[in-house]
Amino acid sequence: MRSEKTPFEGGPMDGRVLPVLVGLNGLPPKVYRIPVPAEDGVPTVLVYRRVPAATTRRLGLPKGWKYVYEG
Repeated sequence: MRSEKTPFEGGPMDGRVLPVLVGLNGLPPKVYRIPVPAEDGVPTVLVYRRVPAATTRRLGLPKGWKYVYEG
């Protein structure tokens, strides 16, 4: 499997760049969930949604991806 370094914005992962596995079509998943263990036994899940990092000038096609915190 191939991975792609993808930046994260917002939330506890703000500013980090993690390798994310890409699918057969070369895209990372639309939603990235990170389970975080809690001290009281109820784990929380951080949810990040994929958005284009930039777009091309001429056609407006996505040029790279990043994840934005959903909450």
